[in-house]
Amino acid sequence: MATVRITLVKSPIGALPKHRKTVRALGLRKLHQTVEKTDTSAIRGMARAVNHLVKLEEVS
Repeated sequence: MATVRITLVKSPIGALPKHRKTVRALGLRKLHQTVEKTDTSAIRGMARAVNHLVKLEEVS
């Protein structure tokens, strides 16, 4: 199954509370932390909602 690598590149401190919860739900806690998740539409949607805070890379 395909995976995506999500990295937190900007602090969610000044972001909307909804965006902070989304970052936390993705498993990101610290700056420059990277997590690998399965490539599903739900994960893609969460990453797209906070695309100004995270970097998304496809892993083959």
